[in-house]
Amino acid sequence: MTAMHTIEERLEALEIKASFTEDLVDKLDQIIIRQQQTLDTLVAELLRLRDQAASSSNQPGLRNPRDELPPHY
Repeated sequence: MTAMHTIEERLEALEIKASFTEDLVDKLDQIIIRQQQTLDTLVAELLRLRDQAASSSNQPGLRNPRDELPPHY
């Protein structure tokens, strides 16, 4: 084998690795985007539930059954 042929093979192998790496980075980027969207949705839901809990605790007519003691106490 000539030196030029070896260099071409090594360059081709590096190009293939770079292509696979670029594809992997794109896939990971999409995963991160979906995870961030899920986190944003969960944070919004948590805030909504906190507001709902705070507003229901301010209403005297509505009580949480978990806050009441069982009859035998």
